[in-house]
Amino acid sequence: MSKLGIMICGHGSRAKSAEEEFALLAKAIRKRYPDTPVAYGFLEYSAPNIHMGLRALIDQGVTEIVAVPGMLFAATHAKNDIPSVLTTFQEKNPDITVRYGQELGLHPSMITAFETRILEALGKTHVHDGDLYDTMLVVVGRGTSDTMANAEAAKMTRIVSENLGFGWSETVYSGVTYPSVGRGLEMALRLGFEKIVVAPYFLFSGRLIDRIYNYVDRVAATAPDVQFVKAHYLSDQTHVIDTFVARIDETRADHPQQPAGLMASFQTRRAAGEVHVHHHHAEFRDPLDDEKPDDGNHHDHADGHDHDHHHHHGHSHGVYRHIAHPHGPRTMIDEGVCCCFMSQFPQSIIDAEREKLDSGD
Repeated sequence: MSKLGIMICGHGSRAKSAEEEFALLAKAIRKRYPDTPVAYGFLEYSAPNIHMGLRALIDQGVTEIVAVPGMLFAATHAKNDIPSVLTTFQEKNPDITVRYGQELGLHPSMITAFETRILEALGKTHVHDGDLYDTMLVVVGRGTSDTMANAEAAKMTRIVSENLGFGWSETVYSGVTYPSVGRGLEMALRLGFEKIVVAPYFLFSGRLIDRIYNYVDRVAATAPDVQFVKAHYLSDQTHVIDTFVARIDETRADHPQQPAGLMASFQTRRAAGEVHVHHHHAEFRDPLDDEKPDDGNHHDHADGHDHDHHHHHGHSHGVYRHIAHPHGPRTMIDEGVCCCFMSQFPQSIIDAEREKLDSGD
């Protein structure tokens, strides 16, 4: 008889607070599944890693694992890196069945969660039509090289803006893509609204949240007549947990409407040679593997990016084609603020892109 276990896969953060908040999220999910083992793990920065979480489930007698990405949208990590780790684990443990679910996405509960944070920042529990026509909403997305994930953040902005009835709205991003937070807020000021709500669409705290709030303070100091309101990030509020539960239940083996999902997409692209399974620091690597011949399926990516930490890992965002956009991530460096995503690009690439931009190419 099979025994079900649940695995929550996170990205990880250099901020200890974000790691602790993710643990609280896992604790809340355990309360929803009191008779089912629940574990969690991270791709990078934090412990335990994903392999440790999977191994903890096996140690509890689990034979069937439902894994879901603890991520807002499906970008590189949810589409490629987590499936790669889970595929390697499945191949090394053929007696275990691993099913991989969907990202949190634009689930109705996530929309409610975000609207709740915005209303809390405004000191309201609800709004009537016209209440916010004099107020602008600026949503801060994570920012990624994945165009569709960036578009999902913009879609969330539109949904919330229309649901609550803001006078205007804009989406900015904390890294990789454009417009950057600082540049976006500077442009928002030109629209003439006397109140601007800045709402980070992030699950947890961390350096990026601090940077976002610092940008708000910097821009606000230049416009004393404008009231800036900073909304709280999502955290482990009930609506977020509701979404995790929905994604877990969708993925369970006995669910009749289980979607093909991210893992099926990964395996299809893998078969086509578009992606590869790679060794990642989020998984355990048997030292004996170093003595075995390479079978051509697993790759230690020497070009994996370094997020300003001392270990390298086997996934890469690639070079974002709009890295030199005049309102994009380069503005964060030009303004003297380090953007952690820029560390993945060699200085030669950044300089070359700047030269092309300056020359008009």
